[in-house]
Amino acid sequence: MTRPRTMTTILVLASLLAVLAAAWGALALWVQFPAPPPRRILMACLWMAAMLALLVLAWQGRSLLPLIGHVLLLALLAAWWLGIQPSNTRDWADDVSRPSTGEIHGDIATLHDVRNFDWRTATDYTPRWETRQYDLSTLRDVDMILSYWTIEPIAHTLVSFGFENGERVVFSVEIRKERHESFSALGGFFKQFEASVIAADERDIVRVRSNVRNERVFLYKVQMPQPVMRSLFAAYVQEANRLSAEPRFYNTLTENCTTIVYGMMRRLVDGLPMNWRLLASGYLPAYVHARDALAPGVALDVLRERGHINARAHAAGDAPDFSQRIRAGVPGY
Repeated sequence: MTRPRTMTTILVLASLLAVLAAAWGALALWVQFPAPPPRRILMACLWMAAMLALLVLAWQGRSLLPLIGHVLLLALLAAWWLGIQPSNTRDWADDVSRPSTGEIHGDIATLHDVRNFDWRTATDYTPRWETRQYDLSTLRDVDMILSYWTIEPIAHTLVSFGFENGERVVFSVEIRKERHESFSALGGFFKQFEASVIAADERDIVRVRSNVRNERVFLYKVQMPQPVMRSLFAAYVQEANRLSAEPRFYNTLTENCTTIVYGMMRRLVDGLPMNWRLLASGYLPAYVHARDALAPGVALDVLRERGHINARAHAAGDAPDFSQRIRAGVPGY
């Protein structure tokens, strides 16, 4: 008996949804199921096999059984998934073991657990966590720093605040890795990491990327009125305190180092448009340049060329004037 065209269309659409649900569930189980890797792979395969078997039954005309089976499997998956909650109490990697917090009273900002590690290699370092104070009335400039370690669309975004006395502090929204973990863009989609805000010295958080990990690092001076700089600094402190009190999962697409900054900026600057380059953070300088918020009158390719700091960072090493030396030749300085 020929199946009516409308029923066939519905079945095709339902099948596409079932395949997507099967793929998503398999990836979620592979990343998050609490078992050694072989058992995680087995669970993902069993899930995929069960979902596809029910789909075959649906195409054979046994409509009720596949429907009930899919509903039950998805309900079980959803219950398990919703039960995975963020936490601030895990065995954290050393560099994210103490996320920053702070308070602001008048012009004085006090930051706790400012990271100032002395990095020799990626695994050989001296940990240092410090309490520092900054006079926000002397806030002078804001820089955007991007670090690339893979394909061009993917970069990590850091924001550096400079003061009249030459001090600088960098804020970075980081994945909070456990001691046995390493970064995974896929894991970032599936609740593998919490998010944290790290405040750090540039000789730590910039130099570890340029000199130790040999990532490609670019620095851009951002044109920003002093009141907005100050508000952005305060927004970072608020976000750090919020994450310290109420942990949230990092998400590669929606809750990452760039989208969180964008969310803070939207509260400060009216009419800031959403743009695909906020998701492909490697292209963020083009977005900021289009808003006339980088060095005025300088082409983007020139800003990129002069903002590439790796050679200067290697020459500076861990010198006390590291921050000044990496800015030599950067438009705006």
